[in-house]
Amino acid sequence: MVTVVHRGLIDGYPLPFNGGVDPQILLGALLIGAGVGFLSGAFGKGGSAVSTPLLHALGVPAIVAIASPLPATIPSTLLASRGYARAGHVDRDVLRIGAIVGLPLTALGAFLTRWIAGGSLVLATDAILLAISLRVLLVAHATAAGDEAESQSGEPDRVSKTRTVGVVAVAAMVSGLLGNSGGFLLAPLFMNVLRMPVRRALGTSLALAAVLAVPGTIVHAWLGHIDWSLSFVFGMASVPFAALGATAALRVRERSLTLAYGVGIAMLSAGLLAFAR
Repeated sequence: MVTVVHRGLIDGYPLPFNGGVDPQILLGALLIGAGVGFLSGAFGKGGSAVSTPLLHALGVPAIVAIASPLPATIPSTLLASRGYARAGHVDRDVLRIGAIVGLPLTALGAFLTRWIAGGSLVLATDAILLAISLRVLLVAHATAAGDEAESQSGEPDRVSKTRTVGVVAVAAMVSGLLGNSGGFLLAPLFMNVLRMPVRRALGTSLALAAVLAVPGTIVHAWLGHIDWSLSFVFGMASVPFAALGATAALRVRERSLTLAYGVGIAMLSAGLLAFAR
């Protein structure tokens, strides 16, 4: 049976969190926001893909867990990307192409959640996270070489516009459907498809994730999927911790950070899939 989601309604009934959130869930959202914010700043990901299954595990309804972290993603990724931009690790050509291609596709993906059950989207998020974390672990040995190559080259190599359009199109549509900014897909795709050095992939991913979070936020807000009290509490922690994560990533060895991320997210996503409800 397909769950039909209209503005503020699921199968004709009000969304469970549109009247208020339990204080314990708000506390959990605060802690999740801190951890996810740090990870997103450190690894060039908006963080919504990780926060969605965690919030759902706390008892937040699926579609609310998908959409509510999105508004906080905009300031957190913008703030985190500033450090990368100052160090010259944001590819402005990719950012420009990504914005043109990604904005309408993200909005389309978010609008399609009106007819797609939230629970299936949460499971999809868990599965994609597991696949990406395993991919990160498989290629982690190459990150040190990538960083070394980046430091030795004066000017970054120009990436293929066709590949950029394809990467952003896939990430934007998925990000709209899964209620995230696309950073969890952009960073690994930039590294593996566009052959970007690691730090440039992370910085460009953060900057583009901030852009792609805007249409998804607008559409999900219009559909009534966002609980603003949850978004506010989540953002209180995620925004400052994203800046801390970006600072740490620029100072710590990339290979160590990548391995820690891959192991942590693999364990988290596997556990969430095992106990999915």
